[in-house]
Amino acid sequence: MKKITLLLLISIFSISCQQKELDAKEIINKSIEVSGGKKYDSATISFNFRNKHYKSTRKNGQYQLERHQEDSLGNKIIDKLSNNGFTRTKNSENIALADSTASAYSNSVNSVHYFVQLPYGLNGEAVNKDLLGKDSIKGKEYYEIKVSFNQDGGGTDYEDEYLYWINTNTFTVDYLAYSYHVNEGGMRFREAFNERIVNGIRFVDYKNYAEDDLSTPLESLDELYEAGELELFSEIITEDVEVSFSE
Repeated sequence: MKKITLLLLISIFSISCQQKELDAKEIINKSIEVSGGKKYDSATISFNFRNKHYKSTRKNGQYQLERHQEDSLGNKIIDKLSNNGFTRTKNSENIALADSTASAYSNSVNSVHYFVQLPYGLNGEAVNKDLLGKDSIKGKEYYEIKVSFNQDGGGTDYEDEYLYWINTNTFTVDYLAYSYHVNEGGMRFREAFNERIVNGIRFVDYKNYAEDDLSTPLESLDELYEAGELELFSEIITEDVEVSFSE
């Protein structure tokens, strides 16, 4: 009798463990793992986006995000954002910038790298994650996770909010939405496509949809998308992606 009771308790405990729901942090960590995991931490990633060349380098907790471009006169402009701050050079000479200008350039560089390397970075200390529940888009089930940022460590755009739809089976980020406050504000909903794996790291392009009614909750954008009520604003195409690793 005691053996039967013990086996029953073990079975109940086992079933309980199997049914344990993941929390937001665990879901994000799994998403990062299937998208590249620790490879991000020592990766050099380069790509082209809208006639500009981008490069990120990470090693031992240090990072540098770069943007290379030429102006209308053929001058070579290089922006660099690192643990030490932001710099801009023109033809290899440093340019003195007002704080507001440097901040705008810095945010622009960071934003491009941020979206290209998602979901990397979503487990940062300044990131607040809230699992809203599960939802379905086009017949597939997703975890719906809202992300916001602390003012301390969250950058100048810390007031922006993001929503990620993470596939409950593959743990990939297939859709995301966000609201922003710069330039009078706006809302976007993005659909990932053209998935490819480059040297062990996942990359996607996005169809970028706009919602004009800024009072619309982020949580409603997937329904508007499925109903065909969002305007296709642009496509976010990342080209010539290359990945290498430091030893």
